[in-house]
Amino acid sequence: MDRRKFIMSSSVLSASLMLPKFISCSPNNLTAQNTNGKRLIVIQLAGGNDGLNTFIPYQNDIYYKSRPFIGITKNEAFKLTDDMGLHPKMEGLKKLYDEGLVSVINSVGYPNPNRSHFRSMDIWQSASGSDEYLDTGWIGRYLDSDCPSNCKNSLDAIEIDDSLSLAMKGDQVKGMSFKDAKLLYENTNHTYIKALSSHASEQRVGADNSLFLHKVLTETVQNADYIFNKSKTYKSTVNYPQSMLSKQLKTIGQLIGSGSSTSVYYASHGGFDTHVGQNGKHGRLLNIYSDAVSALVQDLKNTDNLKDTIILTFSEFGRRVTQNASRGTDHGTANNVTIIGGSLKNAGFYNDTPDLRNLDNNDLKYQVDFRSVYSTVLSNWLGADSNKILGSKFKALDIV
Repeated sequence: MDRRKFIMSSSVLSASLMLPKFISCSPNNLTAQNTNGKRLIVIQLAGGNDGLNTFIPYQNDIYYKSRPFIGITKNEAFKLTDDMGLHPKMEGLKKLYDEGLVSVINSVGYPNPNRSHFRSMDIWQSASGSDEYLDTGWIGRYLDSDCPSNCKNSLDAIEIDDSLSLAMKGDQVKGMSFKDAKLLYENTNHTYIKALSSHASEQRVGADNSLFLHKVLTETVQNADYIFNKSKTYKSTVNYPQSMLSKQLKTIGQLIGSGSSTSVYYASHGGFDTHVGQNGKHGRLLNIYSDAVSALVQDLKNTDNLKDTIILTFSEFGRRVTQNASRGTDHGTANNVTIIGGSLKNAGFYNDTPDLRNLDNNDLKYQVDFRSVYSTVLSNWLGADSNKILGSKFKALDIV
C-alpha cells in the first residue's frame, strides 16, 4: 500500500475514533475486570451544576434570602422530605426517587477547592488532591489494578464521546471512546483500513514503530467489530428522548442489554456554567438529564440489569450560595452527588442538608470527600482495592 492510500485510510479512521494507546487483548478473549458482574455508569455534568437548585432546601430562609430571583419556590419544588425538594423539571428523577432507586449525597467536595473548570474537573477525574497533578484517572487505574500482564483490554471501560476523558486513562490500560457503533464499524471496515489490518496480522509485532501502529490498528478493527455486533444483539424498545445525552445513554443501555462484558461506561452532559439568566437554562438541562436517566433505568429494568448496575452523577463543583447580579450563580465548591441503582442499601438523602449558616466565603463547606464516594464504588460495588487505586484510604459510605 502506498503512502497516499495510508494517509487516506488514517483520515477515515480518525474521523470517528480516538485510538487507545494500548490495546492488546482480542475481543474474542474478553474478561471483565470486575469478577462480580457489577457495572458502573458515570454521568458527568460539565460546567458546574447548581446543586442547591437541583436538590432544594425549601424550608431554609437563608436559601431564599440568598436567591430572591432564582430560588425554586416551595410550591414549585417536588417534595422529597420534610425539608428537601427537587427541581420541578425533574419529574423522571422524582419517580425514581419514590421507587427507592436514588441516593443523594450532600456537600461533596475536597480540601482547598479549586474554582477553575479545567483544574477542578482534572481533580475529580484523577481523584487527586488539589495540590497533586496526576496523568491517570481513577477508572484508568481501576483498569490497571487487576489487569493481567498479557491482556490489556480497553473494552472494559467505554466512553460514548469523540475523545477519552482523563478519568478513563491508566498507565497500562486506557478505555475506548466512540459516539456511534455503526459509524465506528463502517470506518474501520473501510477497504484501506482492512488492507492495513490484514497486512499487520502477517507481520511480527514489535519489530519497529510502524508494526506497533499496525498492531493497534488491527485490534481497533477487532474491537469495532465486537462493539457493532454486540450493539445489534439487543434493540431497546424504550422511547428515549431526542437529546445528545439520551443518545449516549441509549447506546449504553443497548450494550448492557446485549450482554457486553464492559464494566464501566462514561457519558457527559454539558452547559451547566450558569452565570447569567440561570433559571430557564438550568431547568432545561436538568429536564434533559432527568428524562434521559429515567429512560435508561427503564431499559435496565426491561433487561433485568438494574440490580447489577449503578449510575453515578457528579459535577466538577457547585455554585455560590448567593445569586449574582445577572440572576445567575458563580463558581462554588461543594455539591451533591447522586447514585441510582436497584440494589442500594440506603436510598434517599444519605447525610444532612447543606449548612447555609456556616459558609466559607459564600461557599458551602464540604462534608464528604469525593474520594469516599469513589472508594464506595470501587470497594463495595466493583470489588476492587480502592486504597491501591486512590493511593490512600478513604472511608466508604454505606450506600451500595
